[in-house]
Amino acid sequence: MSNQPSRIFIARLLGLDVFDPLGDRLGRLRDVVVLNRDNLPKHPRPLVVGIVVEVLGKKRVFVPMTRVTSIDSTQLIVTGLVNLRRFEQRGAEELVIGQIFDRRVEFVDGSGTATIEDCAMEQSKNGDWSISELFVRRVGAGGGLMRRNRNQALVVDWDEVTSGRSADPQGAEHFLATHEDSQPADLADALQDLNEKRMLEVAEELQDELLADVLQELPEDDQVQILSNLDLQRAAEILEEMEPDDAADLLGLFTDAQRETLLERMEPDEADDVRRLLEYEEGTAGSLMTPVPIILPPEATVAEALAQIRQEEISPAVAAAVLVCRPPLETPTGRYIGMVHMQQLLRFPPPEPVGNIIDRSIEPVRDMASLEEVSRVLATYDLTIIPVVNGHDRLVGAITIDDVLDALLPDDWRTNDDGTPVRKAGRKFE
Repeated sequence: MSNQPSRIFIARLLGLDVFDPLGDRLGRLRDVVVLNRDNLPKHPRPLVVGIVVEVLGKKRVFVPMTRVTSIDSTQLIVTGLVNLRRFEQRGAEELVIGQIFDRRVEFVDGSGTATIEDCAMEQSKNGDWSISELFVRRVGAGGGLMRRNRNQALVVDWDEVTSGRSADPQGAEHFLATHEDSQPADLADALQDLNEKRMLEVAEELQDELLADVLQELPEDDQVQILSNLDLQRAAEILEEMEPDDAADLLGLFTDAQRETLLERMEPDEADDVRRLLEYEEGTAGSLMTPVPIILPPEATVAEALAQIRQEEISPAVAAAVLVCRPPLETPTGRYIGMVHMQQLLRFPPPEPVGNIIDRSIEPVRDMASLEEVSRVLATYDLTIIPVVNGHDRLVGAITIDDVLDALLPDDWRTNDDGTPVRKAGRKFE
């Protein structure tokens, strides 16, 4: 690997594109794999044995360091055939980003503790790469000089600290700081890169609203694992932050006793919405719908409708239309009248009553309608939302296109080609 630096800080490589010698993109670098020095007496520092690359379909594969021919600030180039079998950790292997970052270490001179924020790998004359230096930040209490040095950032040699090779990662601050601008779906992907213990630690630190959004993007096993690890009251508060249909889906994975315990801890109004959804048979419109679409009486104005749509907590799919009903306006409502599309609202003056611009050509679906019937209606009329009524023509909710996609995708859509869950790729389970 000529014409490249001999020492590289690994955090700078995260997310870089990986190419083959012909310039075809293989994927993105997601982690670096090292062998613990305790198991390699001839290598006092952790030996870098390869990289983890995320290829098409978010599958993670291992590329040996001997195949990496070039590294710079913008890309990595590898040579030879790449084994596309899912990456699994073996023996003494550790993931630098997933397991060493945020680890608490002690200075060998007794001057205190620090947290690892980055690692530098260095290439020796024989071509091998190893972890040579650490970028750390001092932590902990104390007096005198130790107190003044708290939060000090510095670069130290690997041998200047008790490497923490038997310690667990400490805290989630670095992870959260790295992903503070991530969308919930991207944050969910990043969580799946972590080992189980650290995933739970990070989830514990997320704010309720964000954790609720992230849970909705995770595989079912991870949803259950995280919610089960939370204090009962906080778990109930997270469920309250979720969309009722997503909360119902998640609660459906628990036993009857566990489900009822959580529902009793939720606010009564929130719990009632979820309970109504749980009463429907799986695969029916009632089991898929959200019970809280935008509902207005026919006398409401276009200005009032647009104000409802502009609310930050309203998802784009739900905001695609306002549903017009007779009072009461909470589901199940009075008689359903029709829907007004958002584009229609934009074409009329603010004082116009929504009852004057209703689209009556779209028939609602029944709450007992099948998934196939709902899908057919959405596709036929190019809709992103469809109202759901009961046998008395009272609005009970609405189904959005994302609800249908989640239901239509196979149960194993989050798995790799070999049928194993994506969440296990590159993760170590203890």
